[in-house]
Amino acid sequence: MSISLSRAKGLLGKITRKRVLVVGDVMLDHYIWGNATRISPEAPVPVVEVSHDTYVAGGAANVAMNCRSLGAQVVLAGIIGKDEAGKRLNAVLDASAIETLPIAAKGSTIIKSRVILQNQQLCRLDREEQPEAYHVDERTVLRRLRRELDACDAVLISDYAKGLITDDLIEEIAREGRERGRFVTLDPKPKRPMHFTGVDLITPNRSEAAQLAEVPWRPGRIFPAAEICRKIHERHRVRYLVVTLSEDGLLLSAEGKVVRQIPTAAREVADPSGAGDTSLAAMVLALTVGADLETAAHFANAAAGVAVGKLGTATVSPSELIAYISHRG
Repeated sequence: MSISLSRAKGLLGKITRKRVLVVGDVMLDHYIWGNATRISPEAPVPVVEVSHDTYVAGGAANVAMNCRSLGAQVVLAGIIGKDEAGKRLNAVLDASAIETLPIAAKGSTIIKSRVILQNQQLCRLDREEQPEAYHVDERTVLRRLRRELDACDAVLISDYAKGLITDDLIEEIAREGRERGRFVTLDPKPKRPMHFTGVDLITPNRSEAAQLAEVPWRPGRIFPAAEICRKIHERHRVRYLVVTLSEDGLLLSAEGKVVRQIPTAAREVADPSGAGDTSLAAMVLALTVGADLETAAHFANAAAGVAVGKLGTATVSPSELIAYISHRG
């Protein structure tokens, strides 16, 4: 089963009438493009002749960009430093008509720099501070968010474990979102024990799901899907759980029970960078406009299929998604 062309068009039409609040760890993705034809005499490493640099939104900002590119109105709340990287990131967001709700903190803008040689990533260079520099009092953040919670249709919390997102903030956003009838999603990064309840959807990968369930598991072993889905529901009381399985697709769960597993969209992969953000944005938007879980998952799967065919952190437009679904149909 996959999503039909008419169903996808119907969802895209409804998405244009929705407004999404994205809260999370924003980053600037920096790509250094070049070529290498010789080895350095100083060390056994390639000498990169740089041709040009490009800058795109990363982290929660890429989630916001994907929501916007699919047609929704978007406001992004996150920490953007008053530095050169912050100026570049704001310019990228402004160009896509994404509203920003800056949260003041000590930390500078997070930068992920990737060196690309002949369409292959050579290495990544990260510039960021310790998580403490990005932590902000939850009450301060909520005061900034309340007006947007009133105006939005859905809230998407994009956690990259950089310091902004805490259990208390998740709980408060979920509570105030429920009071307003908003669909609240969390993309978690459980690098620490997490204690939260009440969100509508969480989207961990296999390792993250096992951590959230506190079930011992490691890659290469059979994934105990039923146990993990049940325990996550018991601990966190989430309505929907979608576990990303990389090349194995998506595992869907509702109210703690496994619904089904759907395969990934078959396509040659140019670069998986940011494809998870694309899938997340598409799934949340589809659920927000009334799609059932399986339909939303197929819609997200198709969007990710477009994204992985692009090099670098990418977004997906409605026309690209329609063309992709038409071709597969």
